[in-house]
Amino acid sequence: MLKITGLEKLQKELKEAEQALSELDGELGVVNFDPHDPASIEAAIQSVNRMIDSRVEPHVDNPIVGSLADQMKDSYRENILQKAAEARLQADEDK
Repeated sequence: MLKITGLEKLQKELKEAEQALSELDGELGVVNFDPHDPASIEAAIQSVNRMIDSRVEPHVDNPIVGSLADQMKDSYRENILQKAAEARLQADEDK
C-alpha cells in the first residue's frame, strides 16, 4: 500500500494562494512616472511592488503565493519599462 503524505499542507497552501489571488484581483492602484526620469520609473516600480506586497502580506510565507507575487512584480516591472520606452519613442517622433 502506498501512503501519500503532505496533502494537507498542499491543500492549505493552495487555499491561501486562492485567497491571495482574490486580494490581487482587480485594480491594485495607480502609478505615475516621468518616462524620461529613471528615478521616477524606478519609484513607480517600487510602488507597485509595495502594493503587491501589502495585498499578499498575510500569506507571505506561502511558497506558492511568494512565487506568484514575484511573477506579478516582474510582469508589472516589464510593463512599466515598456510604457516608459514607448513614451520616449513617441516623444522623439513628435519632435
